[in-house]
Amino acid sequence: MDGVAQSILVAGTGIAGAASVRALLESGRDVTVYDSKNSPVAQTLSEQGAKVHTGEWDNDYLAGAEQVIVSPGFPPHHPIVQAAENADLEVYSEPELAWRLRQAGAAPWLVVTGTNGKTTTTTMLSSMLSAAGYSTAPLGNIGRALVTEANGPYDVLAIELSSYQLHWSRLMSPRAGVILNLADDHLNWHGDFDRYAEAKTAAWRGSVAVVNRDDALVIRALDDRHGETIGFTLEEPRPGDFGVVDGYLVDNRSGRPRRICATKEIRPAGSHNVANALAAAALASTVGCEVEAMGQGLRSYSPEPHRNVTIAHMDGVAWVDDSKATNPHAAAAALDAYESLVWIAGGQLKGVDVSELVQRYAPKMRGAVLIGSDRAAVAEAFARHAPDVPIRVLESVDQTVVAEAVAAAAGFAQAGDTVVLSPAAASLDMFDSYAQRGEMFASAVREFLS
Repeated sequence: MDGVAQSILVAGTGIAGAASVRALLESGRDVTVYDSKNSPVAQTLSEQGAKVHTGEWDNDYLAGAEQVIVSPGFPPHHPIVQAAENADLEVYSEPELAWRLRQAGAAPWLVVTGTNGKTTTTTMLSSMLSAAGYSTAPLGNIGRALVTEANGPYDVLAIELSSYQLHWSRLMSPRAGVILNLADDHLNWHGDFDRYAEAKTAAWRGSVAVVNRDDALVIRALDDRHGETIGFTLEEPRPGDFGVVDGYLVDNRSGRPRRICATKEIRPAGSHNVANALAAAALASTVGCEVEAMGQGLRSYSPEPHRNVTIAHMDGVAWVDDSKATNPHAAAAALDAYESLVWIAGGQLKGVDVSELVQRYAPKMRGAVLIGSDRAAVAEAFARHAPDVPIRVLESVDQTVVAEAVAAAAGFAQAGDTVVLSPAAASLDMFDSYAQRGEMFASAVREFLS
């Protein structure tokens, strides 16, 4: 229980916050809880022994606290964080608490982060480890709180962590960690790209850094790191790295490339998912997983939903749900995969510019349908960089816009085209999550085509 104070304030009663409170109460800590909203969860935590405050924040709630645990969504400029830091209190979040509460002999952590591809890579990694006979689970930002699982009956943990979670880590030092890629994202939370990238490098705090040799920004972030590194690339790998040779993913740690599986066997398809698979393989190698299990895990892998998934075909037109593309870097991976497309885009851009994305992929576009709170910014990018691409800007600001977008996209599409929902933006302007956005899109497509 190294580094965990006796008296702690937990801010937020979501999945991470509630799990943190329960773990702290079970370990005998004095816990104060704050949430702006009263809820059944808050009431239950009070019944379990926490001192709960709801409503407007008061700095007096910090009285007696020695540390503060915040939900990962709390940015550094949040008033609670600033109040805690002004009182010289250490601030961290649930994954860091899980690390500090680890017991002797607990399973090693393999950490996955990056701008895009985290969940795919983490679940690929879990599939490989399972194929090798390890007891494992994909945890972290995927949905199951680490603090309830870190001391579970596992041999090794495959852990997805966001930049938010890594920003609030302090002592966490995983067996190995990967930064898959880096691009502008969450700049409104971190303040600028350099702070965002710096948060990601916490994944490399442990023994082994897994590095994308094809990403210049990842390589730049590695400059100050010393220690063991394993690289991955979509080209022929250098000795000690993972890469691609003659259409096969290979492990080149032994001095001669050993085949894992064929690139054509990777699902979902696309070069970005080949890179994700190589990253997962590199991480798996740090706990002794061999190429046979890596290949078996990839062949048996079931892709996660809303990630470049084809949901329908009719009259020569394919319809693809890539709702998970919540930033331009993610959308680029999907747009790159198709020769002629109709793009459905828009939502909350989070301070990121889509001009480069529009300019790069406009030659492929039959048309574009723009939705969401920042639709005007996307439309402006088309006006500046792709004025010849026909666009429809939909003014609806509720979920009915999905059916409108499907109908508008169908009006542009011709045989041989792919209609791609790849928003390059977050979903919370109109939806509960990117998953709800994708599910509503799939439902609207099926209804329209029926």
